[in-house]
Formats: sequence, C-alpha cells, structure tokens
Amino acid sequence: MIQGVKVSPLKIIDVNGGNVLHAMKATDSGYCGFGEAYFSKIENKVVKGWKRHKEMTLNILVPIGSIRFVLYDSRNFSSTYGHFYEIILSNNNYNRITVPPMIWMGFQGLETGFSMLLNLADMPHNKAEVEEKELNKIKYDWRIN
Repeated sequence: MIQGVKVSPLKIIDVNGGNVLHAMKATDSGYCGFGEAYFSKIENKVVKGWKRHKEMTLNILVPIGSIRFVLYDSRNFSSTYGHFYEIILSNNNYNRITVPPMIWMGFQGLETGFSMLLNLADMPHNKAEVEEKELNKIKYDWRIN
C-alpha cells in the first residue's frame, strides 16, 4: 500500500432487474468534499497514464468491466517513496480507491470491449494542477499475464 491511499469495500445490492452499486456517502472514509464526478471509458488492453494531480483527491470505482490501476509514489517525504501499488477493480472486487494528491496513476482496461470508471473528485478539474508523463518515463511492466 502507498501512504495516504485508501481502499474501501463497497456494497452491491442484488435487485431484480439490475443491481444497485454503492459509490460514496459524505460520511465515508475518503470523502473530503465534492467538486465533480466523471466517468472514463477504457478499451480492453489499453493503458492510460501516467498522470498525477497536485491538489485533487480522487475517489475511483469501477461499475462496469475490470480495470487494473497502478499507483506510484514519487513523494520524497513519504514512507512509501519509490513504491508501486497495483489493484484490479471490478464487480468481483468492488472497492473504491482514494488517491491523495501527488501520486502518479496509470490504468489499463482488462475487460473484452470496454470498462468504465467513476471518479468522485473533491474539486472541479483544473488543467493547471495536472501533470502527465509518457508511459516509458515511469518503468512498469504493463503486460497482461
């Protein structure tokens, strides 16, 4: 695990005609305000990354498909400096990850077709607080086993 990152189990309620998937309540661990919510689609085997936010806290869950998330801690003050953390989120591993500012993140679609994530961010998107790197700038093996 990376310092400051939280993984929170979420409920899926079995309902005739289609399940209810919980996302977040204001009383949940990881909630630190609301700025915007957005969905992002990712195709099978595609990798998106590396990106980090200087100010934004992310709360990410995967209601459709399966996505591998890789986090990298480059914060030199952190006890987990230089560490990677990998987690696969899906309906079979239905959790929300809370990612604090300054953590690099990449993610990869694992489902045939597409997968979708939901980010419940604590602030509206602001291009000025986002940094990006090409995939080869942080060494990680993205091959699917």
